[in-house]
Amino acid sequence: MSHAPTVPPASAVQRALDRIAGLAIGIAAASLLGLVVVQGWQVFARYVLNDSPSWTEPVTVLLLATAMGLGAASGVHTQRHFGFYLLHDRLGPGARRVADAVVCLATGAIGGVLAWWAGVLLVDGWDIKAAGAPLPQSINYLPLAAGGALTVLFALHRLALALAPRAASEGGH
Repeated sequence: MSHAPTVPPASAVQRALDRIAGLAIGIAAASLLGLVVVQGWQVFARYVLNDSPSWTEPVTVLLLATAMGLGAASGVHTQRHFGFYLLHDRLGPGARRVADAVVCLATGAIGGVLAWWAGVLLVDGWDIKAAGAPLPQSINYLPLAAGGALTVLFALHRLALALAPRAASEGGH
């Protein structure tokens, strides 16, 4: 019989955040596919039909902002974002926990600033029509605000995990 360590079941919060992150990745992936379709249509319409549509540029920017904002936030949740792992791995357990907490706080702060100012810009330009598309001029800030808010949510969860007491079997203190 194997004595492999068992992984504790995910908490309800973890499962909910996993679903939110999965949905965000799905929307980001659909946005990238949409971007390919829109740009493909742009090239076809311009060079084959000789009739370049004006709506493709603002829609492309919106799709790109959506993929970037939601994909980056999901990267925070899955810990697949930029990091100094060589330094992190050289730290002792206590210093590692402090570093993890500082990273979570910095990431959350950046997400908060992004969410706040993207929200301000979104509201500020909502009544202005975008050139070339029947969309508000500031619509591109919506996915950035959502991505920033998700970044805050995911960073706060990572902070709670970093500060949680470690089980003795995990080697933490």
